[in-house]
Amino acid sequence: MTVAASFPVTNEVSCDHTSVGVLISGPEGLLVFERATPPAGLAPVAGHIDQHGSPEQAARNEVAEEVGLTVTRLHPLLTQWRPNHCRRTPTGPIGHQWWIFQAEVHGTMRPSAREVRAPRWVHPEQLQHTALRTIDYAEGRLTRTEFERRPGLAPVWCHFLHALQLIALPPSTLDRIDTVL
Repeated sequence: MTVAASFPVTNEVSCDHTSVGVLISGPEGLLVFERATPPAGLAPVAGHIDQHGSPEQAARNEVAEEVGLTVTRLHPLLTQWRPNHCRRTPTGPIGHQWWIFQAEVHGTMRPSAREVRAPRWVHPEQLQHTALRTIDYAEGRLTRTEFERRPGLAPVWCHFLHALQLIALPPSTLDRIDTVL
């Protein structure tokens, strides 16, 4: 069963089709949180480039905006087009050109109440488990409501974390994950 979810589109801002993602690691694992805005899912820091200028500046700004930390160093990990939806008004093709970074940070975490719910550090085995929940959703074993109530990994992040060898998923499963929003 293919799951096709929809979520409210924000008409205030058009999608610029460019996004950054930022992995922040520590001894406790990878920092993720439940997205407080659609689409549902656990995710690292991420956001559109918009008026931030460069992908690097957008990454720095998004870390500060979402979790209140200051980036001291960025390491580019990958650049990739993904056909992922967002809540903004679509113009042109559906998807985003992504720049994924690893960040070194300092400061005290101060999560944004508007964008972040339940921030936490996850170890690789927990990350794999959250990806398996996303597979259950993509394959119709979870309803949209069940996934939103206790989300797995945000679908777009299944691809990135698989490419970075932080989780392992079969290619056919990755294709199916592309069908969920």
